[in-house]
Amino acid sequence: MKFPTGGKARKPFWQIRCNSEADGTVRMKEECNLSCILRPRFLRGFSFYLIKKGKICMQKKNLIRGLAVSAVMGALGFVLMLLEFPLPFIIPAFIKLDFSEIPAIITAFAFGPQYGVLVCLIKNLLHLPLTSSAGVGELSNFLLGAVFTGTAGLVYSLHKSRKNALIGAVTGSLAMAVISVATNYFVVYPAYVVLYNMPLDAIISMYKAILPSADTLIKDLLIFNLPFTFLKGIIDAAVCFAVYKRISPVLKLSRSERAKN
Repeated sequence: MKFPTGGKARKPFWQIRCNSEADGTVRMKEECNLSCILRPRFLRGFSFYLIKKGKICMQKKNLIRGLAVSAVMGALGFVLMLLEFPLPFIIPAFIKLDFSEIPAIITAFAFGPQYGVLVCLIKNLLHLPLTSSAGVGELSNFLLGAVFTGTAGLVYSLHKSRKNALIGAVTGSLAMAVISVATNYFVVYPAYVVLYNMPLDAIISMYKAILPSADTLIKDLLIFNLPFTFLKGIIDAAVCFAVYKRISPVLKLSRSERAKN
């Protein structure tokens, strides 16, 4: 006698057969998942090792090339320091114009701001035996050059484009001009007074010979040194923009890579 249960009739468990097709699919998926887990671990580890090793080799190569270029550019900057000249009708004659920051800013754009600062250090160390200011002028030149090239190179490295290079150059020039007021007021001119027994009034009188109303040191620095230093940075940046595109591939490529090209 059969009793209605309201459910579906099920086959006895001994009559249930395994779906071989589905079972085979499951086994294939399990084998695939197992191989996908085991095999890529080795390959991933090996590939990560190769990538890491390649990056380290590239970093060492760039470091050596950057140091070598910085040394050459530092020597070139030293030569340009020797070609300084005064602008007597614009600023007192003891303040001279040179273009020794051009190699430094080119190097900062090509390899990074730290290499531009290194060029400024090298050129001033080379100039130190020829100093006529007991190293004060070289210290000031290094500080201002480091601010200029470091700022310009840092801004450019954030996003390497012509627009960012222009922004970096203007920002670096402005920063150098502002810092020049502080370094001259607190370091350079007081050092000249102590080392050379030169009265501060004698320095101020050189500014007054050009502009009689410039009767204080801070006024002299703001009227003369600030715009002069800013203009110097702009000129250096303009020369850099004119030649950078042509010489940057030469700086970045090794001798063998240049031969291939």
